[in-house]
Amino acid sequence: MAGTTHTVTNQVPPLVQYDVFGSDRALVEAVERHLTPEAREDGLAELSALGHTCGSAQVQEWGAQANENPPRLRTHDRYGRRIDEVEFHPAWHRLLGKGVSAGLTAAWRRPGGHVRRAAAFLMWTQVEAGNCCPLSMTHAAVPALRTDPELAAQWEPRLTSMVYDRALRPAGQKPGALFGMGMTEKQGGSDVRANTTAARPLAEDGTYALTGHKWFCSAPMSDAFLVLAQAPGGLTCFLVPRVLEDGTRNAFALQRLKDKLGNRSNASAEVEFDGTWARRVGEEGSGVRSIIGMVAATRLDCVLGSAGLMRQAVAQAVHHCAHREAFGGKLLDKPLMRNVLADLALESEAATALALRLAAAYDDGGEQERALLRIAVPAAKYWVTKRCAPVAVEASECLGGNGYVEESGMPRLVRESPLNSVWEGAGNVQALDVLRALRRDPGTLDAYLREVGQARGADHRLDAAIKGVLTELADLEGVEGRARRLTERLALVLQGSLLVRHAPPEVADAFCAARLSGDAGTAFGTLPHTLNLASIVERARPQA
Repeated sequence: MAGTTHTVTNQVPPLVQYDVFGSDRALVEAVERHLTPEAREDGLAELSALGHTCGSAQVQEWGAQANENPPRLRTHDRYGRRIDEVEFHPAWHRLLGKGVSAGLTAAWRRPGGHVRRAAAFLMWTQVEAGNCCPLSMTHAAVPALRTDPELAAQWEPRLTSMVYDRALRPAGQKPGALFGMGMTEKQGGSDVRANTTAARPLAEDGTYALTGHKWFCSAPMSDAFLVLAQAPGGLTCFLVPRVLEDGTRNAFALQRLKDKLGNRSNASAEVEFDGTWARRVGEEGSGVRSIIGMVAATRLDCVLGSAGLMRQAVAQAVHHCAHREAFGGKLLDKPLMRNVLADLALESEAATALALRLAAAYDDGGEQERALLRIAVPAAKYWVTKRCAPVAVEASECLGGNGYVEESGMPRLVRESPLNSVWEGAGNVQALDVLRALRRDPGTLDAYLREVGQARGADHRLDAAIKGVLTELADLEGVEGRARRLTERLALVLQGSLLVRHAPPEVADAFCAARLSGDAGTAFGTLPHTLNLASIVERARPQA
């Protein structure tokens, strides 16, 4: 029998059985803003249903189970035959099935599909980020395959299907398929032109045998993979099926699984190719051009994933402080804690607004929007993903010692938070890609200035920040050494413009003060005390 000393008081109820979508005002407003009237009603209803699913006790438990039971590599069967399979906990398959059925790989075939998917991806990341990897790669494979109309006609219906089939069998016999990718190698990393995997042409036109290795191949149980290899004509993109059309398994040797800091539920493998059958995607020597659309799509998913992690971290912190009492009142009402929470909420809302704006540019598809994406995607990928880790750590601290305990869920967010900054090109790669876009296509800067200029005159601090960006661009001497500084300012100004135009005045005012004019310290919780911080925190509060 429990003693009287074990009476439990002043503990916070779990944030569960709530609408993850409806409780995120910034996300709801962004979706309403960017969906066309024709797609709005259906899109909002769909996202609300998914929001309730994401907040359900059952689905949250699946996320915890998938994280606590990481995948296991099985290289051989009991008889010594090589099988190269990865075993996942049942929760992983349940989550992946839910993600596919929610349309997280179907954006390319639906009106407003990218905005709807972006909002769904941002929410689904909050359940369990690991299973978002195969969903992201499957989604991103579509633009790469479209460089080869024959392959696109064959594979796109499978990739955009809303049916998940985990069986290892020929993709043509399945109602839906998932894609992975293998680009980097031991010696090259982001420098894919240093790849040494060799592609030898076979008798059938467009088919090759690959020999080499891949240092990172995520979701190795996918149905097919996009990989880069050196063909006679140079670096080329290839489609590698896991199972061949006759039912035999392709040569796809899994050497080991990576022991990662976070992203524990998702398998990332080292793969060896030895006579592996592959189908060329695009022309020989055009490998980078073939995958550029895929890279942009996965980079946007990195932004969305980080925005989702930040939103969940802030939601947990605000929820905790709304229920926890200390020093004679609710933590939420303490001026210093309110400052911290408001600062975190600003970062989260700015990330959400930017991510959904970029998704809307995909749906629009016009030349002006494509030009904006060329500069804004790497800038957003650089900045938003880098802000994720400090937000997760500070939000965890809001829970005190409870935030350092696994049961709170916060350590999982902290471990996951640096990933998207590394994935699909680390910070320097993004900053250099921003410079490359500016140099190669002057239209990108014009598109950017048109976008941020829509808020010109609404806030003097934003106007000054836009002028500062132009000053930075006017002096290109030694610009590579300033690339990070420039990229950061481009992202911040774009976020500021979006918030000034679309967010409540108190949110825009605080962002411009702290992020654009420097009226804040370097740590969270240093906003000017004269701002309307209570309204910012209340806006970010989830309603369980």
